[in-house]
Amino acid sequence: MATPVEMPKLGNTVEECIISQWIKRPGESVREGELVAEIETDKATFEVNAPVSGTLLATFFDEGALVPVFTNIFVIGDAGEDFEPFRPGDQSAPTTVAAAPVAVVDAPAASAPTHGAPYSPRARRFADEHNFHPADVRGSGPAGRILEQDLRSLYDAAPAARSAASEGIAVSPIRERIAKRMRESLATTAQYTLNSSANAAGLLALRAHFKSSPDTAAININDLVAFCAIRALEAMPDLNAEFVNAKIVAHKEVHLGFACDTPRGLMVPVIRNAHQLSPAQLSAAAKDLAAKANTGHIAPDDLTGATFTISNLGSLGIETFTPLLNPPQVAILGVGAIQLRPVRTADGIQFEDFLQLSLTCDHQVIDGAPGARFLRVVKEQIENVEQHAQVHRH
Repeated sequence: MATPVEMPKLGNTVEECIISQWIKRPGESVREGELVAEIETDKATFEVNAPVSGTLLATFFDEGALVPVFTNIFVIGDAGEDFEPFRPGDQSAPTTVAAAPVAVVDAPAASAPTHGAPYSPRARRFADEHNFHPADVRGSGPAGRILEQDLRSLYDAAPAARSAASEGIAVSPIRERIAKRMRESLATTAQYTLNSSANAAGLLALRAHFKSSPDTAAININDLVAFCAIRALEAMPDLNAEFVNAKIVAHKEVHLGFACDTPRGLMVPVIRNAHQLSPAQLSAAAKDLAAKANTGHIAPDDLTGATFTISNLGSLGIETFTPLLNPPQVAILGVGAIQLRPVRTADGIQFEDFLQLSLTCDHQVIDGAPGARFLRVVKEQIENVEQHAQVHRH
């Protein structure tokens, strides 16, 4: 019996995927679990494996095609078996289809230039490898998609044109999305930033204490600051909210996003129910998500749903900065470097460590005074972190 295989849904936010490459061709034998195709979202590349053994009867889309999820992409069955009932758009197709095993490919999806039409993955690689990004190219793929042979033909036929076309630097899709998101952030919100600092003596002491134990050695300053910010959000939940369609949507659960610099650009993984985690659990979750983001293995659902975000540039020596909101969130906390500062005491001037903090809020929802009070609570949590983290040590 023929078995159709759908384009898998790789997360709640993914509605379509690109077929990067067909590993098997129609007429070839396949074994259950064998790799048939590679697909990609805008964040990562995945493998689609055969759910059953048999003959690959048909593939319904070319490489580079953008295919909606739950659409049949290939059929496995006995040689000569009729596969037409399963062709997308055929209303006679059965409703029962097999779910293809999906695995993440080790390498992240290639970056891509973008012009008037979308590039296929192979076209992207060709363009990047040859630094060839023509401003006007007609795609011969589905819906005008630009294929590798489209670029190769231009490249081989017009040396002068490829030289002129190579002057500009094309941006990758993720860079383009980041740019669009940042423009929308400033265009749709009324942002202001408050700067403060917190005495970091307790923070550094607790970090040293944790470092001495194998069970907690991985907990770093960023993890502890995140822990303190979560406690502050529990105390002042107005900042753990979103502004959607002129309505404030408050959240009881803290789903913490954290800015992550990856080879493909800025990503914001989300730690679900972060308010329920100890410092050690919070640290483990953050490191797991960061590793997946850096290797391109992160699931699309792990990049959505944050109710509050932290951006830490302290490790790069940045003292203060202006973090941009990630709408519809109403606040984001920026964390800078720890700096020595002179402090006047009864014994004279002493130098102490202070952590720099920058809070950006949406003035449409959070006025200056509530924002300042929240930042003060974050400061108090950090300065008393040894006490607050005591019950959450493990």
